[in-house]
Amino acid sequence: MISNACGVDFGTSNSTVGWHRPGQNTLLALEDGKPTLPSVVFFNADEDSVAVGRAALAEYLEGYEGRLMRSLKSILGTGLMDGQTEVQGRNLRFLDLLTMFIESLKGRAEQAAGRGFTQAVFGRPVFFVDDDAKADQLAQDTLAGIARRVGFKEIEFQFEPIAAAFDYESRIEREELVLVVDIGGGTSDFTLIRLSPERAGRLDRRDDILANCGVHIGGTDFDKQLSLHAVMPLLGLKSQLKSGAEMPSGPYFNLATWHTINFAYTRQALSSLQGVYTEALERDKLDRLFKLIAKRAGHWLAIQVEAAKIALSAEQRVELQLDEIEAGLAHAIDRAEFDQAIGRQIDSIETTVARLLQDAGVDAGQVDTVFFTGGASGVPLLRQRIASLLPTARAVEGDLHGSIGSGLAIDAARRFA
Repeated sequence: MISNACGVDFGTSNSTVGWHRPGQNTLLALEDGKPTLPSVVFFNADEDSVAVGRAALAEYLEGYEGRLMRSLKSILGTGLMDGQTEVQGRNLRFLDLLTMFIESLKGRAEQAAGRGFTQAVFGRPVFFVDDDAKADQLAQDTLAGIARRVGFKEIEFQFEPIAAAFDYESRIEREELVLVVDIGGGTSDFTLIRLSPERAGRLDRRDDILANCGVHIGGTDFDKQLSLHAVMPLLGLKSQLKSGAEMPSGPYFNLATWHTINFAYTRQALSSLQGVYTEALERDKLDRLFKLIAKRAGHWLAIQVEAAKIALSAEQRVELQLDEIEAGLAHAIDRAEFDQAIGRQIDSIETTVARLLQDAGVDAGQVDTVFFTGGASGVPLLRQRIASLLPTARAVEGDLHGSIGSGLAIDAARRFA
């Protein structure tokens, strides 16, 4: 039976929409025939237009004047949701920004499906916000409110790793105890769950879930740490002032963090930098920083760092070409440097998984399978640490960008049958 409900995976880096149709591909094509829509909005000042997804990134990289906004999901549950930003001379509420993107996501899914959707199961991380239940609930409530604004009438939520488990369960032939490792753009989420073809037919799966947990670390955090460790020193981070102090780190942290890059372009930020320029001992590095800011090339640099992170999951060494900052400037990064940059984040993830197993009362040898999903789950150091915790479990890689959307569609079909 074809479901009238969809599953919506609004991701930090990429988003998908799933529609359960037996015998057919679950994920709907959202842009250029692809099932993923990058969670990006670009306000094109030259043409007074708005683009989303790959089109937004393309217009930005082509050099159009404007404002690029990415990692929109990271705003949920933070104080920024109540604020606004200036876009093309007008104030835009962050709430309206997220609404704009999710409305486009829904419209594209409906066009691909040839029908409207009023029922949906939205994915959510185990924690939108760590150690703050009130802010976490506010994040879900805000997302539900946005979903209603764009036309969804009935809305449910499912933890993203559980949704990924449902996708994996649709392909197995026997019962397995599975650890789902979902490393997305903004969060790392884990679920220990019993799966089987027989259990798949149950609507209530609470007894099958042994434990779940999460931590607010994801692929964008890996980007940030790699940028701060390997790239920002080229622009003056940790360089000395005449007083012996280091350069203020604020501008570098803003440029290394997707959703705060635009803060580096404000008059106040520029004035502060100009105030310390005469005190800097390595002004050539600050000249690069000023050029980057003048060209508003922070997102361009972040895209280069992200590409290097992805490449380092398969290669031992990559070279960043940074001609946009300075003619002939290049910088090589090797795997060991990447591992060092993200070491603290991987330690936190490893500790979280170890605690999950302990809380569930499960020995490592009882886990049959580790199911990896999420775009950042392919990081080699992460895989090594998980393997050391669960040496006898087999590793299975799902659709890194699509398992959650597919699982949400399966869940939607069950809930709204």
